[in-house]
Amino acid sequence: MANEQHSNTKICPTCGTRLTANATRCTVCGTTIAVNAAPLNPKSTSGPRIPEFTVSLPVALGLVILLLAVGAGSAFAGLRSTGRVVEPTITVTSTVTPTNTLTPTVTFTFTPQPTFTPLPPLEYRVRPNDTCISIADAFKVSVVSIVTMNNLPAACNTLFVGQVLKIPQPTPTPSPQPTATLNSAQATEAACEKVKYTVGANDTLGTIAANYNVSIQSIRDYNGLTGDVIYQGQNLVIPLCARLPRTSPTPTPFPPYSAPNLLLPADGASFTAANDVISLQWAAVGTLRKNEAYAITIEDVTDGTGRKLVEYVTDTKFSVPASFKPPKNIPHVYRWSVLPVRQTGTSKDGKPVWEPAGSVSVQRVFTWVSATGPITPNP
Repeated sequence: MANEQHSNTKICPTCGTRLTANATRCTVCGTTIAVNAAPLNPKSTSGPRIPEFTVSLPVALGLVILLLAVGAGSAFAGLRSTGRVVEPTITVTSTVTPTNTLTPTVTFTFTPQPTFTPLPPLEYRVRPNDTCISIADAFKVSVVSIVTMNNLPAACNTLFVGQVLKIPQPTPTPSPQPTATLNSAQATEAACEKVKYTVGANDTLGTIAANYNVSIQSIRDYNGLTGDVIYQGQNLVIPLCARLPRTSPTPTPFPPYSAPNLLLPADGASFTAANDVISLQWAAVGTLRKNEAYAITIEDVTDGTGRKLVEYVTDTKFSVPASFKPPKNIPHVYRWSVLPVRQTGTSKDGKPVWEPAGSVSVQRVFTWVSATGPITPNP
């Protein structure tokens, strides 16, 4: 059987690949084979063959990548050992935050006063008729300094001729040092009165400026602020020398009031002697100012002699006094009204001068009888 299978094949004369009997080209090396060529004897062409390995494409790619990685690692290790490969150094770049620059404050440098080394005392030999006073006057020193330096009694009455005294030399008084001369800008800055203020929880730059009557820009300038943002607890310098001029407000003219609306008593009400006091009431026309009031006018119409009562009150009610009752046992008709008034001055006798401050109310009437018993009709 083996001989029959080999008789149906032929061998490529170039690479020795076994082909079918009808093959005209080698599938391995591409050599053209004659169709009528007799098949070779396998025994005569047999020999050692190279082992064949079949590998799929993914496995082949993986092996290639592995070989490249191993080669790259070996090359990096070799270069690093020679010192030619330096690991990159990470440089940290810091972001600079701008800070507010405060306006420098003028600082005055004073020259220290010169000090003097005390001079050694002088020696003086007492002469006839010398006293502590005469010696001190001659050397322009005090008697106390001579007594203290020589341990003499306070009276200094133990001097004798030939006695040697130590006289202290006076210490010169240094002349005053010249003061620093300021230019106009420095003089203005030094003369500016300032106060320190700590920002509260609800403070804004506008409210602080309004409280001290200074401009917002002046507070910014003195504190080096670039905007209007402040925070609680921040210390600010308020330049009082930059106060704004205050303008006196224009007085608002007083508006005229409307006529008061009368409430009680009802129009035409009657009162008897049991009503010793009659209360008149009306609605307020608004909040009266200090120099304003209500003028209540009550007129006894029945009397016919012009009997009238005018009173000024700031309340919205008035009690008719009992002294204004009708004099006889005859019903009297009273007419009353209310007018807002304003005081404009004082008369020579010290009484206030009033003028109308609005419209007068409508007039109402009431009847009042001063006695009990039969009422005498009007004649």
